[in-house]
Amino acid sequence: MKPLRIAEIFGPTIQGEGALIGEPTVFVRAGGCDYRCSWCDSMHAVDSAYRDAWAPMTTEAIWAEVARLSGGRALTLSISGGNPAIQDFGQLVARARAEGYRTALETQGSVARDWFAGLDMLVLSPKPPSSGEVPDPEALAACIAAGQGAGAMVLKMVIFDAEDYAFARRIAADHPGLPVYLQPGNPETDPDRPVAAQDVADRLLWLVEMVTADGWFGVRVLPQLHVLLWGNQRGV
Repeated sequence: MKPLRIAEIFGPTIQGEGALIGEPTVFVRAGGCDYRCSWCDSMHAVDSAYRDAWAPMTTEAIWAEVARLSGGRALTLSISGGNPAIQDFGQLVARARAEGYRTALETQGSVARDWFAGLDMLVLSPKPPSSGEVPDPEALAACIAAGQGAGAMVLKMVIFDAEDYAFARRIAADHPGLPVYLQPGNPETDPDRPVAAQDVADRLLWLVEMVTADGWFGVRVLPQLHVLLWGNQRGV
């Protein structure tokens, strides 16, 4: 099996968003992505210009670092990116679960993998119009089919404006069996610039009011907690 491209491994810290928000977590961030979202705040794990900084690592080497960081305590292991689904993390997922860790994966739903079924939590995050990307409905459906054996599967969407909100409603309507999490987008992508907490709060309030006025009560609206705490710093 060829080495996996890893942008960073860090933690333990808390999961900052979605269904596992607040949960103690060690993160493995994969290098490489098939998207180039306009507001991406993790370009160091996306753009091939950073390829030389990505470490080629075997599953055993990754696991050794996860175990070291967690002190051998069975926490949640979250695999993110970039898009980790463009690589084969099946062996890492299996190893983590065998050691008693909870496994989670975050992906935009553009590439389906059979090892999705071995996850405890599959987070599918189709990108809205503001991203500049155009998600493939058939690819998302294939990811949902691949994740049917997972412990849980949810949709998590970033919302910047009314067009993004309408997109989220369409995606949710197409997949009524999946829980939906919404979060306001973070417009600050520069890791060296602070994120304005009031701006984040204002965007969250706008989204809450939008959902409430629409009577969309089957959705959960959450902030990006890590953005409020650490902005766009790497490794937290």
